[in-house]
Amino acid sequence: MGELEKELSYREYVLREEYTLHAPYNPEMEFYNAVKSGDIIAVEKFLQVPFCEKEGLGTLSDNDIQNFKYHLAITAAMLARNCIDNGLEHEQAYTLSDLYIKRADKCKTLSEISDLHSKMVINYTKKMREQNTHAIYSRHIIQCINYIYDHMHERITLEEIAADVNLSNSYLSRLFKKEMHMSVSEYISRKKIETAKNMIDYSEYSITDISSILAFPSQSYFVKVFKQYVGLTPGKYKRQAKSLAS
Repeated sequence: MGELEKELSYREYVLREEYTLHAPYNPEMEFYNAVKSGDIIAVEKFLQVPFCEKEGLGTLSDNDIQNFKYHLAITAAMLARNCIDNGLEHEQAYTLSDLYIKRADKCKTLSEISDLHSKMVINYTKKMREQNTHAIYSRHIIQCINYIYDHMHERITLEEIAADVNLSNSYLSRLFKKEMHMSVSEYISRKKIETAKNMIDYSEYSITDISSILAFPSQSYFVKVFKQYVGLTPGKYKRQAKSLAS
């Protein structure tokens, strides 16, 4: 897979559709506020009524299953936007949205859609709870993080990031370690492996394609780093994930 193909493939993977919400304003805003604040208890109360039994969502398709798939996609897009407004990294938020929309497309029953919706909402809420407990990062570190997410499909170096944020390599390295409690290279590896896990969970890409798309120097190195952080090889993780989903 060439460089252009890798970039196009990755960009295709994180493409986002624009959706408009047609549900009652106040209850929905309470729901999104609970997610944004990372309030698991409040969110679980909202989830007591299964997604596919909710009223007032409107009819987007005469087919019930397709109708709720559309509404789950709307919810995914709205969750991403609301969480971004409250500080979640935009690439992470939209990648989650894309992944759950892809997963919804495979659902065959209303029960599966409701279960997926609950998992998606809880996932975003936990991300926000974690986000809200973190210290506020400096402007330069936020720029670094955004650069890493924007170039996840490339081989990223400290020198490139330092040039982008207009800092020296040594100063950026010290600043990043101080605020993030890990090196730049470790953070990049962690985020690439998180993305790889999500791609294994929710996309049809092969292990070889994922390794290439995320710009690992070789598949063997990807397997080594994946196992270091996950405790399983990508192949074993994929088999385990499929087993749990079936």
